[in-house]
Amino acid sequence: MSAALAPDSRPRPANDALPMDGKLVVVTGANSGIGYYTALELARLGATVVLACRSAAKGEAATARINAIAPGRAVFAPLDLNSLASVRGFATRLAAEHTALDILINNAGIMALRTRETTEDGFERQIGVNFLGHFALTMALLPLLRAAPAPRTIQLSSIAHKKGRIALDDLQSERNYHPWKTYQQSKLAMLMFALELQRRSDAAGWNILSLAAHPGIARTELFANGPGTNHAINLAIKVFGPIFSQSAEAGAQPTILAATDRRAKPGAYYGSIGFMDAKGPPGLAKIMPHALDKAVAAALWDKAVLLTGAHSESALG
Repeated sequence: MSAALAPDSRPRPANDALPMDGKLVVVTGANSGIGYYTALELARLGATVVLACRSAAKGEAATARINAIAPGRAVFAPLDLNSLASVRGFATRLAAEHTALDILINNAGIMALRTRETTEDGFERQIGVNFLGHFALTMALLPLLRAAPAPRTIQLSSIAHKKGRIALDDLQSERNYHPWKTYQQSKLAMLMFALELQRRSDAAGWNILSLAAHPGIARTELFANGPGTNHAINLAIKVFGPIFSQSAEAGAQPTILAATDRRAKPGAYYGSIGFMDAKGPPGLAKIMPHALDKAVAAALWDKAVLLTGAHSESALG
């Protein structure tokens, strides 16, 4: 397991990129933003990419755009991370159509909802969509991942993890909901999930390369759909966003690198490594010490199992 990794901005020659021809990739939330550009690039490189999206209209439109550039490489499949039933249905359909899954990219997310909302299963929506839905999806897809010769998973975290804290006694923010703190917790949970998945893969011999990535500050629909009720932050985003942020296409580069880097190490964390990690070229990003807490990560895993009913033992039969 890797510890905190020093930033790495070395140029990467073409032979450091894994061939994507023949690989099956699932990207959640791929209808727009980072997910769309990730799916587009992997399709261009020869992968078959499943765009797992909540909106059929948006998902099918994005699939058509990708297929216009990389014919036959993109497929739309409905997935609503607000619903565990939808997660299970997606995994069942994928298993009926494919025998193995090479790469799972858990990209979809929501940010800093102004008021506390809940998912279909009663989870606070940020932890429910960003983390619990993806946890359940990953567990459901473990058999397909293990059937691939060199599977890898990528969890989308954020520089917001730096200030995040896992409140195991109030994971659903029932006692204390704050738009930004709840978002920070959900993105820290994604990073800790990636690291704990690698530990468990190593211990159980699952042969899964578990990675994480962050997009820096990318201009995506996350900002349009948030962020919280802090007017000062909203104003700062509007005024300084173009200076301290980057395009969604640029924000997708760390995820693309995580998916294609031949030299990827277990538990590696990729990100934009320019000014304040907000923008710039992709490379290996720093993992904050509190994200490396194994005891909290194990407890978070157990909590996710309890809440979702999804766990590796039942998933692997």
